[in-house]
Amino acid sequence: MTRLARRHPVTFVEEPIFTADAQPQLKRRRVEQGDITIVTPHLPQGIAPAQADHQTRRLLDKLISEMPGPGLLLWFYTPMALPLVDPRRGYVRVYDCMDELASFDGAPPVLRTREDELLRNVDIVFTGGMSLYEAKRERHANVHAFPSAVDFAHFAKARSDLPDPSDQAGIPGPRFGFFGVLDERLDRELIRAVAALRPDWHFIFLGPVAKIASESLPHAANIHYLGAKSYRDLPTYVANWDVATMPFARNAATRFISPTKTPEYLSCGLPVVSTPITDVVRSWGHLDAVKIAGDPAAFVAEADAALKLSRTAGRWREQADHELAGISWDRTAASMEALIATEATRLAEKAPAGAVPARASNLHLSVPKGEARV
Repeated sequence: MTRLARRHPVTFVEEPIFTADAQPQLKRRRVEQGDITIVTPHLPQGIAPAQADHQTRRLLDKLISEMPGPGLLLWFYTPMALPLVDPRRGYVRVYDCMDELASFDGAPPVLRTREDELLRNVDIVFTGGMSLYEAKRERHANVHAFPSAVDFAHFAKARSDLPDPSDQAGIPGPRFGFFGVLDERLDRELIRAVAALRPDWHFIFLGPVAKIASESLPHAANIHYLGAKSYRDLPTYVANWDVATMPFARNAATRFISPTKTPEYLSCGLPVVSTPITDVVRSWGHLDAVKIAGDPAAFVAEADAALKLSRTAGRWREQADHELAGISWDRTAASMEALIATEATRLAEKAPAGAVPARASNLHLSVPKGEARV
């Protein structure tokens, strides 16, 4: 969105915040990167879900009606936002499907039916990986895969000699790290078993715990949870690791994932050990720097090989860098813009005589998130 905002005004709608005695209203703030306004609905605490949706929709309808220009691009990240805005108001409608949300723990049953409705009402579908593309391509006529890209310059900072953060400095090596949300996608039994097999190795986890009890995470002297860190600070932590890991479980929540952290870890200059996630295996598994293992013994063996690799600067990094050179968020944004422009032109040609056509350069992006109950 920061890249699209260089050419388009972007309004990003967050899920509502509920507070005591709040009057229904939208609070807005601007961010530094481009023309982006973040809008957060504030609603009274205790309001019924249906009433919350109604109030949010009323606020967003007013917001949209105040937007200048001839075109509105509605950009949905989740089907749960469908009751919050009428998709027919968008000149071009996009569904950016980043996960199979209906497969996540706690997903509301209505999510699947809302996705069916959303797919009937959008013009373009983007998917965050090839597995998701294969799952959606028979359900819409205009589906395009956009696997994870990377901000190489940001993560490549980890290749420098950066100071060890204070909360990590006391952890011995070798260090095997992970950053991301700690939820049902993490293979907790695998982590527990690997840590027990190699008590001399230390496993570091950065990220918030979500939807699982902290007590369910494996705990041992060589497992360290350092909490959530800012995107800005990630390279500093990773610069002081030896190997990056992706110990994902193989379950319904991971069946369609295409982890963004794969190219991010590689940009940091680290080898990666992952469980056999489909999109990781077929997109990155051919690299010497990416090791695939499905059980504790294999994970230890591949992690040991990755550790030896990390202590050499050779072909494995050059090979990874060659792959990374072909992807970036700039390229992803440009490709998406081209598809949107094509769709805007097609719709303009179909518009009734006298209608004001939208041009891709002045489409407003409105991004309803609305995942408060997912």
